[in-house]
Amino acid sequence: MAKWPKPAEGSWTEHYPDLGTGPVSFRDSTSPEFYALEREAVFKRAWLNVARVEELPRVGSYLTKEVEAANTSVIVVRGRDQRIRAFHNICRHRGNKLAWNDFPGVEVKGTCRQFTCKYHGWRYGLDGGLTFVQQPGEFFGLDEKQYGLKPVQCDVWNGFVFINFDDEPRWSLRDFLGPMITALDDYPFGDMTERYDFVAHNDSNWKIFADAFQEYYHVPSLHSQQVPTEVRQPNATFECGHFQIDGPHRLVSTAGTRRWLLADEFMYPVERVTRSGLVGPWRTPETHFSAGLNPGGIEPWGITNFQIFPNLEILIYHGWYLLYRYWPTSHNTHRFEAYNAFHPARTVRERIEHEVASVVLKEFALQDAGMLSGTQAALEYGLDEPIVDDYPLSDQEILVRHLHDVAVEWVTEYQRERRPVEV
Repeated sequence: MAKWPKPAEGSWTEHYPDLGTGPVSFRDSTSPEFYALEREAVFKRAWLNVARVEELPRVGSYLTKEVEAANTSVIVVRGRDQRIRAFHNICRHRGNKLAWNDFPGVEVKGTCRQFTCKYHGWRYGLDGGLTFVQQPGEFFGLDEKQYGLKPVQCDVWNGFVFINFDDEPRWSLRDFLGPMITALDDYPFGDMTERYDFVAHNDSNWKIFADAFQEYYHVPSLHSQQVPTEVRQPNATFECGHFQIDGPHRLVSTAGTRRWLLADEFMYPVERVTRSGLVGPWRTPETHFSAGLNPGGIEPWGITNFQIFPNLEILIYHGWYLLYRYWPTSHNTHRFEAYNAFHPARTVRERIEHEVASVVLKEFALQDAGMLSGTQAALEYGLDEPIVDDYPLSDQEILVRHLHDVAVEWVTEYQRERRPVEV
């Protein structure tokens, strides 16, 4: 899809006429029936990011991923040939969960030479092949070659490990990502290996939280403590520099500097002392500037948020990045995963700068998350016949419109494919 600079007149939304400009419904975020279809149409067919290659540094490194939307657990492992593979976390003998510790619902990671089932001792190689059966003579014509771990499609783009539950995915990973995302092929994500992770369990549909990071229209109201007074005046302009859509994916770029809030009174005292905070350390290594990083040509450029459908966001700042993942756990709950990634600290001060940036960013995320249960509750009022079902969206909320439009489109296409053919 074309890259559209915003003209002097007109709007971003008008550049994508298929989206329309009328009010939208959020029934896709409140309906258990829609969620049941979304699990099949979206989360069992799209490519889903589950890890970075740095989490699987050597032969035998593995991790598990609980994917409730697909009702399964997955083992991701680096094989002896250095290839990263994924398998359903199920022993082929009696269905015991293969890789887990004390609690079967808790994700685990580690290093091993092979996977051994705790129940009856069946063993599997790093390539998923069955390598050992306890008392094989007790079975009836058992063909061990037919009982390896059930594979999950797995591929890697620029160090990000993706899986796909479709046995024959419609697109290769690269084709699915498309040119707007793969324009970051040369961006050195692998240089930023110092990570700060956090997880939250939220009482909202996964798309409702994703919506919070697709627009900055909410910033003067929700994050008022951290924006200058003039921005908080009625009808003051606070908008992004560039929006872009490519297939199911989106991006938004904002202007900014490393010290985004220039007045001291709009920063926490710890930010002034450490010279680090909301947009990261004020001094960061100059990271290679990829051609895909600022497609709108914003000056001074601050942040670009790449939103990869369905549930991944990568926000790239000066010299570091932030990653979000939204994992549905029901039609109105989800697990939110996030981490900040920096170049490894060379001094104690740099380490403190990274930690302060992580804490301040977490505070902002908590402010956004604080809206979720209230939004979800109100959307569900009069669920069978919603009290309100037509919500107007501003031009600054074009990506909110797009995310929900794409989710409905994928579900509608899935239903159409499974509709009986009339003869």
